Amino acid sequence: MSEQDTSLSFPKDQIKILLLEGIHPSAVKELNNSEFFSIDTNKNALTEEQLLDVIGDYHIIGIRSKTYITKKVLDKATKLISIGCFCIGTNQVDLEYATTKGVTVFNSPYSNTRSVAELVIAESIMLLRRIPSKNIGAHKGEWQKDAKDSYEARGKVLGIVGYGHIGSQVSVLAESMGFKVMFYDIEPKLPLGNAIHCAKLDELLEKSDVVTLHVPETPSTQNMMRAEQFAKMKHGAIFINLSRGTVVDIDALVQALDSGQVSGAAVDVFPEEPESKGTKFTSPLQGNYNVILTPHIGGSTIEAQYNIGIEVAQKLISLVDNGSTNGSHTVPSLSLPVQGGTHRILHIHKNMPGIMSEINRILSDLDINILGQYLKTNEQIGYVVLDIDKHNSEAVLSKMRHVKYTIKTRILY
Repeated sequence: MSEQDTSLSFPKDQIKILLLEGIHPSAVKELNNSEFFSIDTNKNALTEEQLLDVIGDYHIIGIRSKTYITKKVLDKATKLISIGCFCIGTNQVDLEYATTKGVTVFNSPYSNTRSVAELVIAESIMLLRRIPSKNIGAHKGEWQKDAKDSYEARGKVLGIVGYGHIGSQVSVLAESMGFKVMFYDIEPKLPLGNAIHCAKLDELLEKSDVVTLHVPETPSTQNMMRAEQFAKMKHGAIFINLSRGTVVDIDALVQALDSGQVSGAAVDVFPEEPESKGTKFTSPLQGNYNVILTPHIGGSTIEAQYNIGIEVAQKLISLVDNGSTNGSHTVPSLSLPVQGGTHRILHIHKNMPGIMSEINRILSDLDINILGQYLKTNEQIGYVVLDIDKHNSEAVLSKMRHVKYTIKTRILY
């Protein structure tokens, strides 16, 4: 997209939306309630090649975790205003390049918090009681009625690595079940309840009966759990990962399980995952009877998907209706009031000196009365919103399109 390319405001019936990967119908209902009706849906992800064929027709695209919005796709998406990630992460989008295009990217970082936290507690208890292996035995006709290596949750130490929204929710639920909770985080966090902060990861590993990971995918978390870390865990402890597949050295975990250093594990995320439902899945962890393997469904509950659909749809609606970018990972975040009796003009530009001076000069030359002005910048781009008198708004828009370093500008109402 050239520096002078623009994105014009359209009536809602002309804004085309594409929702992929079986996004919950709550999103469509929310959009319909706000009079967005030109919506195409697809239960599957699209490949880059497939996206290149269709993306140029759409102003908004909604995806989950299996559709990748790459540089090539963004170059082809000449009408694109926003990307809605109907999930926790945004790793599937080239955020840096989307920023240079002035494309807002929203997600739903907290809507499935409870779903993931509940599964962690359930799996902790199942593994402490060795239910997976007993379940398999019962299906085979084996009656494994004994108390060997089976423990209550009460009094056991649950170690939480990453004390963000999910980790802290796990903390609250675990304590109510009788766990003693310890946590480690690279950032200072206020403990909830009686949770105890560990200054070092090694301290947590050495003291915990159950270790659960809730960290993001970053260069610093790549294979953060390796053979060295598993060796430092309490002998016979349980390991759970419902965060990201890249944070664990799977081969090291297999060795720790085989040796008995780790007595059981629950893994929901993997370094390599099938592209779609029904595709064959393989993992070195298969075949261990005290390991729970699940297909990346930590947040996959009806309630979570319903809430995600509503939350992301509302962010997209606010962007189109009044220019609000609250929660955006690309365009600077602004929460904007609705102004009556005005025209609102949005201007996204490269973050370079002198742009606001030029915009203000345009307004002054046209003798425009400014009723509201909002500005937010990040390292790459700036976002300015102007509420002006209705007269001469088209003249203002025309001149603002030619401001140097303009990425996008449009009039809302």
